[in-house]
Amino acid sequence: MSVGVKACDDDHKQLIDTLNRLYEGMKKGQGKDVLGKVLDDMVKYTKVHFAREEELFDRTGFPAADHKREHRELVTKAETLQRRQKSGESALSIETLDFLRDWLTIHIQGTDKKYSSYLNEHGVR
Repeated sequence: MSVGVKACDDDHKQLIDTLNRLYEGMKKGQGKDVLGKVLDDMVKYTKVHFAREEELFDRTGFPAADHKREHRELVTKAETLQRRQKSGESALSIETLDFLRDWLTIHIQGTDKKYSSYLNEHGVR
């Protein structure tokens, strides 16, 4: 899962922990109970983490228009899930788990990997 940038890798570990908390809660039949906290943490995480990544992009001149657009889409999806959960909608645990899993595989392993060598070449490790 490493993208070769310590600050980003540390942030990604938080996302993995969030995914694991939801998964463990679901295995124990407590998915609905942990979902609210997971979504709150996820929304907070997205804003902090994406701001950190985008600051690195801006500082190094990394061409990130598409990457930033993807960030906005992920934040919107996380906020939508959070809003739906707070309004009492049920059965969001699996949808949230799928969202987090896809985020890990598609965004981090795909999109984020594209900045690794560029940022490393510009002194960011």
